[in-house]
Amino acid sequence: MTIKKAGIEELPKIKKLTEKCAVALRELEIFQWNEHYPSLEKLREDIEKKELYSISEAEELLGIIVISEKIDDEYLAVKWLTESNRNLYIHRLAVNPEKWGQGIARNLMDFAEDLARKGNFLSVRLDTFSQNLRNQKFYEARGYQRLEDIYFPKQSEYPFHCYELKL
Repeated sequence: MTIKKAGIEELPKIKKLTEKCAVALRELEIFQWNEHYPSLEKLREDIEKKELYSISEAEELLGIIVISEKIDDEYLAVKWLTESNRNLYIHRLAVNPEKWGQGIARNLMDFAEDLARKGNFLSVRLDTFSQNLRNQKFYEARGYQRLEDIYFPKQSEYPFHCYELKL
């Protein structure tokens, strides 16, 4: 498996992957992603900012992750464990539903956390949907500490739990 910064030519495959994930999550009654999120424009922006990484094997796109140094406005009021000056933020982690349970998300998170350590960041921060118990267990097993909730009204009426891993 190869992890690399995604190129703009991958955008159609990436959008299709996120749509497959949205459908698979809805089938599990996890209404995390919808027709508004993640949008084609948002994914294009992630690629243009060089923050979107893809993981592939034999030219098959297996998953994506966005790794950013920028704090989103929704995170500004959160009481984080570390100062907000050297942190990496994880967004839009997605794995082809046909490959769930094969360690691809773990590989992407290992990659992000290694990047953070090598870059001398204080922590890795993210949020996950409050109705997605599998994701919560995944992050907590990795040592992430659950903090406050935030809301994304265009995505869901339910909150998103913020998590942080101190490095």
